[in-house]
Amino acid sequence: MLSIQRDALSVEDLPYELVERKGVGHPDTMCDAIAERMSRYYSLHCLGEFGAIAHHWFDKVTLYGGGADIDYGRGELTSPYRVAYFGKAAFRVGSAEIPVEELMFRAAADVLAEVTTGFDPGRHLVVESGVVDHRGSGRGASRYQPATTADLVPLRAPGLVSNDTNLLHGHAPLSRLENAVLGLERLVNGAAFKERHPDSGWDVKVFGSRRGEAFSLVVNMPFLAAHITSMDHYLARKAVIQAELEEAVGRLGIGDLRMLMNATDRNGRPYLTALGSVADTGDVGVVGRGNRVNGLITPMRPMSIEAPAGKNPLDHTGKIYNVLAARLARQVHEEFGGPAQVHVFTSKEAPLERPDEVVVTSPRADEDALAALVDKAVAATGDLTAEFVETGITLW
Repeated sequence: MLSIQRDALSVEDLPYELVERKGVGHPDTMCDAIAERMSRYYSLHCLGEFGAIAHHWFDKVTLYGGGADIDYGRGELTSPYRVAYFGKAAFRVGSAEIPVEELMFRAAADVLAEVTTGFDPGRHLVVESGVVDHRGSGRGASRYQPATTADLVPLRAPGLVSNDTNLLHGHAPLSRLENAVLGLERLVNGAAFKERHPDSGWDVKVFGSRRGEAFSLVVNMPFLAAHITSMDHYLARKAVIQAELEEAVGRLGIGDLRMLMNATDRNGRPYLTALGSVADTGDVGVVGRGNRVNGLITPMRPMSIEAPAGKNPLDHTGKIYNVLAARLARQVHEEFGGPAQVHVFTSKEAPLERPDEVVVTSPRADEDALAALVDKAVAATGDLTAEFVETGITLW
């Protein structure tokens, strides 16, 4: 059922706005990425071996960080990262085993190597499994204990129904503050920036506020301890990077800007890590505690509380409709102009192409054209599943 609301207001019209982003090296974001990478590796293995995908979910990943020896000119991990997976999956199809623990290690190792500097999986990673294949309520044994490949689900399978009851949201366009917060983290953790500033760490958190036309940004970015020789050196390097970040925000047309970088050093403590994340020194990460699918934490906007990373891409609407809502909001804005919001509700066992309710808030949308756009989007859930598996979709 499609409902249209016309009273769309822009967040830019609000007198006050708050936005946050946890960077790719933050332990919570690491867990999102590891969970989703595991789902993808598992799905690809099943497709390669069996031509279809076994049911699974790995959306309860936790990371508890290691220990490190850190001082000026020195940063070394002394205790490994520990990644624990919790969820459900098939361990075999008939007598053919699925190498679940091997895939777990590879997923965690690949992600952590991408979002730290100097990570060595052989020395720096321990993986623990809490994944089971127990039968769920109302489910047959074939769901997590498939006897043959006929019990698996091919890509773009017709007739699938929702695995859960979910409520998802999306909005577009991003505000100036949202673009600034998202853009800064992506800048700092981009390849070109790391080449210019190899002493910069990955655990970047950006918090932004706007009061009227006055913008305030707090940026936390660790430096790699091995590259920093003294407090004076640290402060000099921080000043260079802060100036570059302020210039980048200025290019977005934001003139009234106040930026605070690495607030902890106001107490005389430099922000240094061994590999670029506070996970180096025991901090803990959990799936779902960070960014939403648009890459931001936006308390002034409707926000889905679902944790999509690691969920089954075949039929878990907490994952599929999360991306659908975000993309559909962007399409509505681009097609009709003005601010747009999309809210999707589905009950368990509802057909994937027929969610219970889709509510679109748009001040200008033509009703017939909007209905066609929504129908096309929800009819293409199989394409979303294929994209999750074949190329991957960033959910954080």
